[in-house]
Amino acid sequence: MNKKSLLLTSILGIFLVLAFSGCTDQQTPADSTDTEKIEGVVKIFHAGSLAVPFEGYEKAFEEKYPGTDVQRESAGSVACVRNIVELNKKADVLGSADYSLIPKMMYPDYADWYLMIAKNEIVIAYTNKSKFTNEITSDNWYEIFQKDGVKYGFSSANDDPCGYRTQMVIKLAEKTYNDSTIYENLIKKNSNFNVEEKDGSFVVKSPAEITVNTDKIFMRSKEVDLLGPLESGAYDYLFIYKSVANQHNLEYVELPDEINLGAYDQADNYARASILIESQNKTIAAAPIVYGVTVPTNAENKAAGIAFVKFVLENPQIFENAGQPVIKPAIGNGNVPADYDGLVEMAA
Repeated sequence: MNKKSLLLTSILGIFLVLAFSGCTDQQTPADSTDTEKIEGVVKIFHAGSLAVPFEGYEKAFEEKYPGTDVQRESAGSVACVRNIVELNKKADVLGSADYSLIPKMMYPDYADWYLMIAKNEIVIAYTNKSKFTNEITSDNWYEIFQKDGVKYGFSSANDDPCGYRTQMVIKLAEKTYNDSTIYENLIKKNSNFNVEEKDGSFVVKSPAEITVNTDKIFMRSKEVDLLGPLESGAYDYLFIYKSVANQHNLEYVELPDEINLGAYDQADNYARASILIESQNKTIAAAPIVYGVTVPTNAENKAAGIAFVKFVLENPQIFENAGQPVIKPAIGNGNVPADYDGLVEMAA
């Protein structure tokens, strides 16, 4: 072979290598995450009750991707969503204690998919400083709350799913305990909440500006803001998620499945309850407690947000070690990224 032929052969070989490499790149899925590109700030807005498990995910994720800096902002789930859709704040991941807030408040402009990832239930937490702890049970808690000097707490129904779920739990309790005065005595006499009832169902009305009798009720924006005051003895009992009570080593009274919002076979019973958030003109129906997560459409570091959610799905033990049961596989809805293939079961 002469020099000219040799040169042509070499050029042809180089061309074929480049062409093959180009074809290989084009076959890479457009929405897949390249681990070498997972870097930078990862901004996360999440429910207060996700603080402990998400702290664990933050540390483990940054170890896997040392070029990242996970920055978490905790608030009530409603407040988290409103930060995005009303205040135009940017987040790469949104974690809500009520998955339904994502389609109700974020679709279609700020999200087009979500995953249902974890479960919970409502309990009544207390400490050794609380009054009548030697008497309170799952059968008489509403009677203990009416005793002189007893003070109970919950988060704001306007800001936090735990807050509006508490209102539903207390009203649902009337049928379970065969006492139609429970909500009247605990809530209506001590706040400006109201209720409309019809044919066995009811709607709690949460006013734009909630006022409470501070001699009986201790209220803050989100449930985790209530933990320090409870532990210091500022009040006696707190409606809170079971996972949070476990994480903070609190004693607690478990509530019947008919009212704790944690039993899937009670979904029809829970559906009798709903709450109207008057400041937003939104009605939310009671349902078993399920946490949701998404990557907002306006995320600034979308690849990292998708990777963080995938990391959560691949490491359920962090949730479980924080006392919170996961949904395996996670249940997906909408335009779920292909990155989660094999980790998510799409809703029917």
